[in-house]
Amino acid sequence: MNEVDPHDNPSPEEALQGVLPVSGMYQNWFLEYASYVILDRAVPYVEDGLKPVQRRILHAMKEMDDGRYNKVANIIGQTMQYHPHGDAAIGEAIVNMGQKDLLIDTQGNWGNIHTGDGAAAPRYIEARLSPLALEIAFNQKTTRWKLSYDGRKNEPLTLPMKFPLVLAHGVEGIAVGLSTKILPHNFCELCKASIAHLRGRSFELFPDFPTAGMIDVEGYNLGKRGGRIRCRARVQEVDKKTLVITELPFGQTTQSLIDSILKANEKGKIKIRKIDDNTAKNVEIVVHLPAGSNTDVVIGQLFAFTACETPISPNCCIIIDDQPVFTDIREVLKTCTGNTMALLKWELENKLAELEDKWHMSSLEKIFIENRIYRDIEEEETWEGVILAIDKGLDPFKHLLFREVVRDDILRLTEIKIKRISKYDTFQAEEFIKKLEEDIAQVKHDLAHLVEYTINWYQHLLDKYGKDHPRLTEIRTFDQINAAQVVLASHKLYVNYAEGFVGIGTSLKKDEFVADCSDIDDVIVFLENGAMKVVRVADKVFVGKNIIHCAVWKRNDERTTYHMIYTEKKEAWTYAKRFHVNSITRDREYFLTKSGKPGKVIYFTANPNGESEKVTVKMKPGNNLRKPIFDYDLAEISIKGRAAGGNLVTKFPVHKVEFKSKGASTLGGINVYYDDNVKRLNTDAVGELVGNFQGEDRILVLYDDGTYELSTWELTNRYDRGKILEITKLSPETVVNAIHVDGASGRNFVKRFRIETSTIDQKFSYIHESEGSKLLFASTKPGAIVSLKFSRKNSEDEELNLETFIDVKGWKAIGNKLSDEKIKKVDLLRWTKPEVPVALDEEGGGDDAELEETMEGGGSDDGPIRIKIDIPFEIVDTRDESEKGAEKEKGKGKQGDAGWQPTLF
Repeated sequence: MNEVDPHDNPSPEEALQGVLPVSGMYQNWFLEYASYVILDRAVPYVEDGLKPVQRRILHAMKEMDDGRYNKVANIIGQTMQYHPHGDAAIGEAIVNMGQKDLLIDTQGNWGNIHTGDGAAAPRYIEARLSPLALEIAFNQKTTRWKLSYDGRKNEPLTLPMKFPLVLAHGVEGIAVGLSTKILPHNFCELCKASIAHLRGRSFELFPDFPTAGMIDVEGYNLGKRGGRIRCRARVQEVDKKTLVITELPFGQTTQSLIDSILKANEKGKIKIRKIDDNTAKNVEIVVHLPAGSNTDVVIGQLFAFTACETPISPNCCIIIDDQPVFTDIREVLKTCTGNTMALLKWELENKLAELEDKWHMSSLEKIFIENRIYRDIEEEETWEGVILAIDKGLDPFKHLLFREVVRDDILRLTEIKIKRISKYDTFQAEEFIKKLEEDIAQVKHDLAHLVEYTINWYQHLLDKYGKDHPRLTEIRTFDQINAAQVVLASHKLYVNYAEGFVGIGTSLKKDEFVADCSDIDDVIVFLENGAMKVVRVADKVFVGKNIIHCAVWKRNDERTTYHMIYTEKKEAWTYAKRFHVNSITRDREYFLTKSGKPGKVIYFTANPNGESEKVTVKMKPGNNLRKPIFDYDLAEISIKGRAAGGNLVTKFPVHKVEFKSKGASTLGGINVYYDDNVKRLNTDAVGELVGNFQGEDRILVLYDDGTYELSTWELTNRYDRGKILEITKLSPETVVNAIHVDGASGRNFVKRFRIETSTIDQKFSYIHESEGSKLLFASTKPGAIVSLKFSRKNSEDEELNLETFIDVKGWKAIGNKLSDEKIKKVDLLRWTKPEVPVALDEEGGGDDAELEETMEGGGSDDGPIRIKIDIPFEIVDTRDESEKGAEKEKGKGKQGDAGWQPTLF
């Protein structure tokens, strides 16, 4: 009986040892799959900026290239020899590359990036490599190869790309566990940035999109993860009822943009009448507005609530050394520029080797023929004897060559035909060798000065192809659109004062109307017991019974001033307070009494611009008061926060308080500034101060086309209808000084006029409308003195005081003739009223103090009153020469002494 080996029948536990569990297999397979997706599908390589499918398409097109167009269907078939995926993916990639208009020259209907229309079928459209692609992307001698997926052909590991293509094309891809989004940049700017880097200078790069539009790159952060840019459509005002969109944000089409506008209209965010899409070669979306619309507000609504403004978050991820790396565009450009220089060096080294080989063979051939070495082989009977004979004949000349003579060199000499030997031209051969020597010297020079050679390469690309790639997207700073300021008030707010309900629902329509509002607004309510609450607009909200005031509330409102006269619940004392409500916690109840507990409000008003009030206080009878009725001026109370208790009005019971009169605003005007970067007004002291505004004050805008425009000082106004020469507050004393060319006569005229029109948001031209008319200068500076620069050579500049040259006339007058000579430029030299008035100090000699004048017969015990007078002046010495000389000798000749008088303008 045979013995049984226990290892022939292992236990189940022993059998599982060394077997990979399913979880382990899954982990390995998943890692392999993730690596494949990252490296071979979704993320581009830094060497050529291409994904594998794009690289294979370009390689296939190079193999097919004969200068003529090829059907895209044929290109797809050729590419399938290298790309192990379906034809649909290849076709989509070809169309995507063709629409970028950089490497592929297209013919036929390739779709429209503006409308989103797709390309025609591959059998109908054609393509070939562009001249740029042939110049920067291919070189057989500097390409590294690998076998294709089926092992039948070679394909490039990466193309020898001598340009930062990944930054020009842009790329977007989603892999396993990571994604990449590199935005496209301008061809010319990339060349210039590479040149700047090679010269050791700093550079900036910002995206440029084929859809044009505008971008704010403040948060771009070099394209790193976490960066963010804002793209905007170009929206222009045709008239007060029509807007036209002519350029799109990146990533949007005309259809997606229209859909977003219609959706915002349905939700009540914006109100439009209709939209027409007239897009053909160029984008033209016409937005028709209802009558009475404010185009500035509507433009803000388009940016706030539609795809007219689109945020984009870049994520610069790229394959470097077979690994995905998160980096920034500056480092990518530096790496690509370094790769370009390495490829150019490789090409130069190959060229040098080829030239030296040509020189070597040409020199050998010359020696072989001129010295008749070929006759030494006549007596040889064997092939080896022939080789040895030629080698022996070359021995005296080998020291003249760059390298040693090898067997292959001798074999090539034996292939020279007798006809060529008989017709050999020594002079022509020497000229050819001399040319080779010059080329070798040039290549060696280029290798020794590789950085300069690379700079010349980029400059060559810029000069040859730059004109075809201008920047399309305008870089500018955007204003922050406050949705609450521009949202359409499409709802009506109602209130039930007694029951304590507010809202926009239909159940409240029988109650009292408060105001128009939007669905993102807040509502502020004040109750009879001194409580205050802010709630979000809704269909119906209970806020508390006995409402005494209800309104739409704006956060950070520092103008609306509330007046409240109240008593505490168990006290007879009456208090008055003036306060603002700037910020709160929504849905929280605040008691505005001194104790912070319920009280009783006797009088309450809301004043939108901080206006003061006088009220009449009537006391309850029975207290034997000397003044049972008296007036109380609320202007005497300081404006404080809502938590302040207020001032004591009286300690005795009050019967009622009645309004008597409205006073002026105690807040003064609002300083309004103009920020030229965003073309908007603001009250945040950003930009140039326009003026201090109240109520019906107006803004005057002078444009460089000879027009002016009046506008309100609403912060929603936009000033991007033309180049602004001056923006200022309009006053009755404002005089516009202008120098212009009359196109009909070709003469120059000066005019001065006051603003006589009152229509706002409409341009008025004050120069002649004939062809050739042109504005040379315009300003509202009083007493302006300008410098006239004439076009004639060697002409001297001329100073002109506009105020003395012509009086103020009507705004339609042509003005006084200035000169027939062509004026090249007009510069403002000075004006009599400086922006910061020069003033005397107490001794009369200060240059930077404000002018102070002592008023006699007034003031307090501390001394006379001193008031500031902002009057421009100059110091005039009224003494005669003898007095000046005497004072100078005594050392007393200073401003402020007798004889020095300020002369006011």
